[in-house]
Amino acid sequence: MKCRFALLAIVLLPFGSEVPLRASAGNIAEPAAVSVLSDGLMVSHGGNTLMVTALRDDVLRVTASHVRGQFPEKASWAVVPSALSASVKVVAGPNSPDRAVGFRTNSLQVSISVDMRITISDLAGNILQDDAAPIEWHKHGFTVAKQKHQDDHFFGLGDKPGPLDRAGEAFTMWNTDMFGWQESTDPIYKSIPFFINFRAGHATGLLLDNTFRTNFDFGRSDPNEYTFGATDGPMTYYFFNGPEPKRVVETYAWLTGTTPLPPLWSLGFQQSRYSYETETRLMTTANRLRADKIPSDALYLDIDFQEKNRPFTVDTKAFPRFKEMVSDLTKNHFHLIVITDLHIANLPNAGYAPFDSGMEGDHFVKNPDGTVYSGIVWPGPAVFPDFTQKLTREWWGTLYKGFTDEGVAGFWNDMNEPAVFEVPTKTMPDNIRHRIDEPGFAKRTATHLEIHNVFGMENSRGTYEGLLKLQPDVRPFVLTRASYAGGQRYAATWTGDNSATWNHLRQTVPQIENLGLSGFAMTGADVGGFAGSPPPDLLTKWIEIGAFQPIDRDHSAKGTRDHEVWVDGPEQEAIRKHFIEERYRLMPYLYTAAEETSRTGLPIMRPLFLEFPDATTDGHPLDNDATGEFLFGDRILVAASPSPEEVAPYEVHLPPGQWYDYWTGERLAKIARVAARDLEQRDAALLNKPICVTPKLEELPVYVRGGSIIPIAPLTQSTMEKPDGPLTLRVYPNMAGGTCEGSIYQDDGTSFAYREGKFFRQHFSCTEESNGSVIVRLDAPTGSFTPWWTQLRVEVYGLVATQHSATINGKSVSLEPAKTSPSIIVPASTTATEVVIR
Repeated sequence: MKCRFALLAIVLLPFGSEVPLRASAGNIAEPAAVSVLSDGLMVSHGGNTLMVTALRDDVLRVTASHVRGQFPEKASWAVVPSALSASVKVVAGPNSPDRAVGFRTNSLQVSISVDMRITISDLAGNILQDDAAPIEWHKHGFTVAKQKHQDDHFFGLGDKPGPLDRAGEAFTMWNTDMFGWQESTDPIYKSIPFFINFRAGHATGLLLDNTFRTNFDFGRSDPNEYTFGATDGPMTYYFFNGPEPKRVVETYAWLTGTTPLPPLWSLGFQQSRYSYETETRLMTTANRLRADKIPSDALYLDIDFQEKNRPFTVDTKAFPRFKEMVSDLTKNHFHLIVITDLHIANLPNAGYAPFDSGMEGDHFVKNPDGTVYSGIVWPGPAVFPDFTQKLTREWWGTLYKGFTDEGVAGFWNDMNEPAVFEVPTKTMPDNIRHRIDEPGFAKRTATHLEIHNVFGMENSRGTYEGLLKLQPDVRPFVLTRASYAGGQRYAATWTGDNSATWNHLRQTVPQIENLGLSGFAMTGADVGGFAGSPPPDLLTKWIEIGAFQPIDRDHSAKGTRDHEVWVDGPEQEAIRKHFIEERYRLMPYLYTAAEETSRTGLPIMRPLFLEFPDATTDGHPLDNDATGEFLFGDRILVAASPSPEEVAPYEVHLPPGQWYDYWTGERLAKIARVAARDLEQRDAALLNKPICVTPKLEELPVYVRGGSIIPIAPLTQSTMEKPDGPLTLRVYPNMAGGTCEGSIYQDDGTSFAYREGKFFRQHFSCTEESNGSVIVRLDAPTGSFTPWWTQLRVEVYGLVATQHSATINGKSVSLEPAKTSPSIIVPASTTATEVVIR
């Protein structure tokens, strides 16, 4: 049985008032009423209620109910409390016969029609979102339909496989353990019901805050509509306007929280395998990394380090010196990350502390009859913590004390969809009971249908918050496989059990980009592919691209050939090592981008349209022409082949503006804004022809945006090693005019002292003068932290003349000899410095 809202006559009433109104068609004679709220409107009819309120001038909350007297609880696992309680005053009206009621904020106009359709416009009257039909109610669920235009593009939804642009596709949100997923597989590990709608250079965002199984159809069923809905639960969504895509991402972060500033070491190269099964094997790998001078910071232990796969145990036969081994790794600048799955072995009367203490505290999820639920996972029969209880998460956090006391640095929450073996659904039964006992929520019992999609997020939350209690001044590193919207507050993530194929290498870029747009800036894909054995060239190319991922983890499955950097001989190793080394040289730039993420929510790895929404004349995202390309931070563009297994040349489509070759410093011809789909127009303009690249195994095209200043460090073997030498500032003037800037952020890399001002932040800018000289300004730094460098090397690219002179604060100085670009050594200073190179 389906029903739609029916409301045929509405009269707007003064703030706070509510009177019955009479509908006027068919046999609908039940009163309807409108309440004018200080922050929006509430309309009721026939047991149906619709409320639209403004959290900010550019953020709306839309919620509805079709059950008389029942309205969704104002609680959320995704939205942070400060945003959930936010509101702004609105101005009622205007009203019209076909748009009976409405209100406006300082940036949006909302109208609700007589049949309960919502239209959202900007103040200039441009429609931003328009309902295609009233809300359609099902027995327990609902469907919302919106008007779709031919030039609509959709991004987000987390790590769903497939193209970056979701237009024409349909998806289900239901966290699923999906080993060997393929490009058409859906669903997989995460449920992030947030998307960006991008049309003609204008972006809006929408978060459907419903934890049940939800679905999104971006024009697959009907090219004139896009729809979203759920099988049960609240009809609550948030709409927010850009118009810039970056603004939408920042607003989503305001709603759901940002990725915390990670420990510096987690940005280094990470080596993993399922499994390093003995201490000897793990230490041999660590020693080889150092012997071959392959920069690296982290090693992982998968489930085989445990006794009979039981979480929070150690197999003392395979790892007889576990505490001493961790200490040895730490001395050699390695951080150990161990897996701690959430399934606790069901072992009564066996002295297994996690089970015993969990039973004593009543911390496990229950069957409908009140008994503890048990399912088969890696340790055999297992029980599962009830993470929707605050006390249970606190208990879970205490289980990490033994590992943190022994110096383990990070933790990996896997299998937390939750995955259960030997059942067709791959997870818990729908009728399993969870107890919600959480600040901000009504205390109640919920079925697994409601909690399934947030179970992994609350698992990682328990880990993150537990580690903070155990080590209050150490930034936790938690890696989770399953999560929900807002899960970025607690954990980094990866794209799950990918495969060692060229197609999965290709899939890496859009998955990480969409995860970044969906809040998860700290993310990666298993380098080399988890399932299967990559041929040497595939592993090499993957390591090259992985060097520009936020998380760079080489990982492989049991039974596959080794994935370590050296496995295919010295020629392949040299190429792989070169790109890992370049990541470490770029560490100041990468860490600065991570700090920006922690404040703004803007991802580290970005699609082109995020920085260049106006790159094409018809407003379509340039990414649809430039598959394989992505931005590393906001200044560096990586142009991987759209078909990495091919040897034929491919086209690189750079966004408009000035660009430089990262590897050579060569200044390229200026790129103009042109519709890249119009091939005849594109090829008629010499300056706009795409760059033609012939793939070579040892090469990856990388470009720098004109108007950038990139900080570069001397090479180290880990982030714990102090760089030896000056900090290099590579200056790429914007020869076409416009801004030229960059910045650097530093702190101790591990603690929260930066919150007390113990950080270093410095902004740089440059100007090209009409006489050909370049002025580089180093602002006075802020913060009380002292960075590792005492000098800076300023290198300026793109200058035509071969003879140069330089001044520092007006005093003539000598340039460094034998450089391909003019460079000068500048003493680090606590005051502003001006460098001029002529």
